[in-house]
Amino acid sequence: MFSVVQNVAIDCSDAYELARFWSEVTGCPLHPQDGPGDRETQVMLPEGPVLYFNQVPEPKTVKNRIHLCLRPTTSREEEIERLLRLGATLVTDLREPDGAGWAVLADPEGNEFCVLRSESDRAAMSS
Repeated sequence: MFSVVQNVAIDCSDAYELARFWSEVTGCPLHPQDGPGDRETQVMLPEGPVLYFNQVPEPKTVKNRIHLCLRPTTSREEEIERLLRLGATLVTDLREPDGAGWAVLADPEGNEFCVLRSESDRAAMSS
């Protein structure tokens, strides 16, 4: 016997708006029945668990204990620039001069996430 991960729940102050941000980040749609003002909203990932946004009254106060790590389909640098344009902020830059490392960003509500090297970035380093 085992359990299957159904969703990754993210507490937030505006479920629909934060889900829209993550929909843009992932290129995946919102649940078709979700709309502005909904207290619960989902981003429907093609595989794996759903990103589930749950509106709560209290603000975020400390660092996330669980966070998402993204591996972009473009270069890491291009993806970081795109995410910043969408409204993310750079929290910690852990990129190394040789191309290793990652960047820690935060979504518009301050939830941290990482941007890793893309597969093409990784291949370029190993050649």
